[in-house]
Amino acid sequence: METGNDKARLHQGHRQRLRRRFQEEGLEKFEDHQVLEMLLFNVLPRQDTNAIAHQLIDRYGGLAAVLEADPVDLATLPGMGQAAAYFLAMIPPLTRRYLQCKASHPRPSLNDPFKAREYVLALTAGRTEEVFYVLCLDLHARLLYPALVSRGTINEAHVHPRQVVEIALRHKAAEVILAHNHPAGTTTPSRADRNLTIVLMNALQPIGIRLVDHLITAGNQCFSMAQEGVLGK
Repeated sequence: METGNDKARLHQGHRQRLRRRFQEEGLEKFEDHQVLEMLLFNVLPRQDTNAIAHQLIDRYGGLAAVLEADPVDLATLPGMGQAAAYFLAMIPPLTRRYLQCKASHPRPSLNDPFKAREYVLALTAGRTEEVFYVLCLDLHARLLYPALVSRGTINEAHVHPRQVVEIALRHKAAEVILAHNHPAGTTTPSRADRNLTIVLMNALQPIGIRLVDHLITAGNQCFSMAQEGVLGK
């Protein structure tokens, strides 16, 4: 007859094997539920995290959906609790923070289109709502400050020209890159996106601030309005 100590030893052995596999192979060959298992090791030391991970995948449909779920709802799953729920909910914003810090320290130069795209993709990674950023740059296209201007719904963000001008002046920007995401679509700009770009370019020009580009992300794709000729020559 299997005792509680036997079960504990089995769980511990399984955890050690997964950790060793991660150390040797990375996460590339892990299934979604195995990634969740390892995450939950940190907050559920005595629970069968394999079973919980499978239940989470069944309920939400995939790893990304689990991590983006409401922590209040996550906590209702048997065996989870608030601590585990909020731990999982921290992963997407923590990832964004990590990528943003990695991209912005030391202060990156965004004079190269590839670098600008890489930075903006990190800034918007994993977001489920539409966000709009004004990247304030100095004369050498080095990033002064990434200003979050608006956080909208899944398909819209509200941006006012006066707000963008005030941000650019406050951070003493010589140049500006606009950036926003389409979390539920493609990188193709809408008519409103194009019109807003022209309005903001015309608002910034009289005060001597050049609009370098407007980048739109969706997943790991990025669209450049400058390269598409929207900003003119």
